[in-house]
Amino acid sequence: MVSAGDAGSTGSDPRPTPRYQVLLLEDDEELAAVLAKALQGLSCATELVTNGVEGLRSVIASDYDAIVCDLVMPNLPGDMFYLAVERTRPHLCRRFVFMTGHKAERNLEEFARKVGCSVLWKPFELDAFLEAVRKVLRRVERERAGASGAREP
Repeated sequence: MVSAGDAGSTGSDPRPTPRYQVLLLEDDEELAAVLAKALQGLSCATELVTNGVEGLRSVIASDYDAIVCDLVMPNLPGDMFYLAVERTRPHLCRRFVFMTGHKAERNLEEFARKVGCSVLWKPFELDAFLEAVRKVLRRVERERAGASGAREP
């Protein structure tokens, strides 16, 4: 498990403290590195895992503002990972962005549509990826604002 938010950081690192925590499940190391770097621009610390089993361990241990999940991975594919999260941490299910290169597999698209999550088809534009994550982060911000407003007398 690699924490991309920590990669290469030093005590004199000028980057601001990340505002969001993102779990990135991607078994392609090159793509994962590109996505994690792009997420830094959104003030995200990214925890990178390469399969759904590692992802489930991470979800049990931590809370995340967004979960970016490849649908086709070894050891526990993205749809099964989502269903496991639904049983253990259901509030995180509205924070998923799925991605896949398997457009011919209609069941993947149907699954994502059924659970109401965005799907990015690889190869995708980095701007489309960032916008999908921004959408989730905006939703999280609205939820936080609503929760804090509900607590005020």
